[in-house]
Amino acid sequence: MTDELKEIGLNIGHRRVGCLMRQNGISVVRTRKHKATTDSNHKFNIAPDLLDRNFAADGPNQKWAGDITYIWTREGWL
Repeated sequence: MTDELKEIGLNIGHRRVGCLMRQNGISVVRTRKHKATTDSNHKFNIAPDLLDRNFAADGPNQKWAGDITYIWTREGWL
């Protein structure tokens, strides 16, 4: 906002712009860059989708799933 005001000839600082925006009930929505958390291009084998995305079971003990979670502690990884 400050840069755009300078382009039209208004020399005003970012703090003043912030105060004026707050006084007029204007807020800023900041966008963040997407941070990739998973690398899909890896050398490891990909497990087959044995359930074919069908998670409903007719009875108990027919479909099981598992997962591994790593937790960092002062002593190291659990």
